[in-house]
Amino acid sequence: MALRTLTGKLGSKRLPRFSPASSLLHSHATSFGFKEVREEEKSQMVGNVFSNVASNYDTMNDLMSAGLHRLWKDRLVSKLNPFPGMNHLDVAGGTCDVAFRILDSINSIKRRALLNVLEDDLQEETKVYVCDINPNMLNVGKKRALQIGLGEEKSLLWVEGDAEDNTMDGYTIAYGIRNVTHIEKALSEAYRYTAVLKRGGRFLCLELSHVEVPVFKDFYHFYSFSVIPTLGELVAGDRESYQYLVESIRRFPLQETFASMIADAGFQKVEYENLVRVVAIHSGLQI
Repeated sequence: MALRTLTGKLGSKRLPRFSPASSLLHSHATSFGFKEVREEEKSQMVGNVFSNVASNYDTMNDLMSAGLHRLWKDRLVSKLNPFPGMNHLDVAGGTCDVAFRILDSINSIKRRALLNVLEDDLQEETKVYVCDINPNMLNVGKKRALQIGLGEEKSLLWVEGDAEDNTMDGYTIAYGIRNVTHIEKALSEAYRYTAVLKRGGRFLCLELSHVEVPVFKDFYHFYSFSVIPTLGELVAGDRESYQYLVESIRRFPLQETFASMIADAGFQKVEYENLVRVVAIHSGLQI
């Protein structure tokens, strides 16, 4: 199935400034889906959700997106344009879908032939850090790495919690930023990780987004709130976690608002690309 792409480039025009005091951010920062919770409770509640869904995470992604999430992650890595020797941080990347794609791109026969380097050299020089606060999600990724022969991959490093290395060429986060308590702080951290390097550090975020086309919006609303929680109950035995996941999408800022937040964090040439109307890839550069 071909992707229909609509790109909104924001770097060439004045962006609206995003106020951390706005009701949207306050509501998101203190919400757990549609419930209002104390900030100190949210991290634990989100952690419980992903502990519950970890074992069925990939299966449910395939079912919920009809397999399209694979194409969306391919597009994310294509926009990243990985290169041998890079330091990269993939946040909320426990199951390693994005990390594996980055390594595949770097270690491809075509790229090695063009650059005339050996695979062993790439393994020693390239570092892809998989960072996740949830040990269950990381364990899923580690098992997958073993299954596909990457268990001893020197370029693949696992980090539970916050990454300490702050010299990254790239920073990706897929389906994770809507779950943090303070989005603007997460974006500031992303900027810090890429700001200390030579110019050109890249931030890319893949996230489920808002649908504004009237007919499709109605269908998407029905699918989100009726079908997805039911799938969660039937496949994973967990309706509540998937109810939270669809609610968290609705609480996430609109695409242009989120792009403004990325710019406010310091990134330049901010843009977003909508994929089949339900997912967006946001990007920014450290210049």
